[in-house]
Amino acid sequence: MDARFIALIDTALESPLGQISMIPMLAWIANSAPAKLKATYFAVMAAFVNLALSLSQLGSKYLNHLFTVTREVRDAATGAVSMPADYSQLGNLFIATTVIGLALPLAAIFVARRTWLAEGEQ
Repeated sequence: MDARFIALIDTALESPLGQISMIPMLAWIANSAPAKLKATYFAVMAAFVNLALSLSQLGSKYLNHLFTVTREVRDAATGAVSMPADYSQLGNLFIATTVIGLALPLAAIFVARRTWLAEGEQ
C-alpha cells in the first residue's frame, strides 16, 4: 500500500469517527447548561468542538514532527533501501498522545466547572 492510499483511508475513517466521539461531550454540555441558555450554550460549545477537531489534526501534525517515525522505503528498480525504518520514537509518541488526549479534556471540564458553568448556577 502506498502512502496516498493510507492517507485516504485514514481521512475517510477519522472524520466521521471524530465527530461521533464528540457526542458524549455535547451531551454533557447540554445537561450542564443553564435552563434558559441551553440552545446558546449548545451552539457555542458545538462550535468549540469543531475547533477542537481542527486543533487535534494540527496537533497530530506537530507531534509527528516532534516524534519522527519513518517506515522503510525501497527503490522500486533496484530494491535498495533508500530510507531505513525508524520506530525508536513510537513509544514516546504514543505516551504523549495518550497524556494529551486525557489531560486536555479533563482540564477543559475543570475550567468550565469552575468558571462559566459555576456563574450560571448562582
